[in-house]
Amino acid sequence: MKKNCWEFKECGREVGEKDEDDFRVCPAAYSVALDGVHDGKWGGRACWTVRGTFCNGTVQETVEQKFKECSTCDFYEQVKEQEGDELLPTFILLEKLEGLEL
Repeated sequence: MKKNCWEFKECGREVGEKDEDDFRVCPAAYSVALDGVHDGKWGGRACWTVRGTFCNGTVQETVEQKFKECSTCDFYEQVKEQEGDELLPTFILLEKLEGLEL
């Protein structure tokens, strides 16, 4: 079964999981522009392109930070393996996000 990043990482930062006033919802959990990518919900299977995600204890605000952190992420590696030749290139995913992020 293909999991979204918040399911794989069990971070609890998806919409509706915690009291959203006290617990920051991850931007990947509401990235409409990436909904359906790699059979995921919102940005859950392309989180490495979503700025502002909270990974490894820090928020990655820039694409450069995301790329550095995510290129060695176990979830990213799993998605690459599962998608194989169907993995969308990062630049295509970034184009989907251009001008659409909150």
